[in-house]
Amino acid sequence: MSWASVSSTVLPLAGVILGSASTLVGQYLVLRGGARRDAAQRAAERRAERKEAIIGFLSAAERIEHQRGQLAAQGSPDREKIAELMHAVWLAKKIIELVCSGEVAQAAHDYTRELNSGSKEFSRSGGGGGQTVRERELRAAFLEAARQELGYSGGPLQRRAYAEQSHHAADMSPVQ
Repeated sequence: MSWASVSSTVLPLAGVILGSASTLVGQYLVLRGGARRDAAQRAAERRAERKEAIIGFLSAAERIEHQRGQLAAQGSPDREKIAELMHAVWLAKKIIELVCSGEVAQAAHDYTRELNSGSKEFSRSGGGGGQTVRERELRAAFLEAARQELGYSGGPLQRRAYAEQSHHAADMSPVQ
C-alpha cells in the first residue's frame, strides 16, 4: 500500500471530519452567543418591568403627598379623594410585590402603611400637615431598596437636610 493510494482515501475523510468539527464548533459558538443575548434580553425586560412598577408606585405615592399638601393649604380635607388616592398607592404596592424582590416589597409596604396612617390622621384632624418625617424616612428607604433592585450603587439618596430635620425634630420632641 503506497502513500498515494492511502492519501486519496484518508485526505477526503480528514476533510469531512475537519469540516464537520468546524461546523459543530461554529454552531456551538452561535448557540452560546444566542443564549447570552437571550439571557441579557430577559434580564433587561425584568429590569424594565421592575422599573415600571417602581415608577408607578412612586407616582401614586407622589399624588397622595401632593393632594395632602394642597388640601392642607386649603384647610379642608377631602376624605373621598384621599381614600381614592390611597387605593391607587395600595394597588401600586401590590404590583411591586409581584415583580420586585422581597426587600423592595417590604420597603414599599412600610412606606404605604405610613402614608395610609398619615392620610387617615390627616382626614381626621381636618388637614394640617404635609409629609411627616417618618414618611420621608420610609420613602428614602424605599428609594434605596429600589436603586439596589435596579443595579445602582453609590451613596444614599437621603439628603442631609432631611437627616438634619429628622435629628432636629427628635431634639425638639418633649421628654416623656
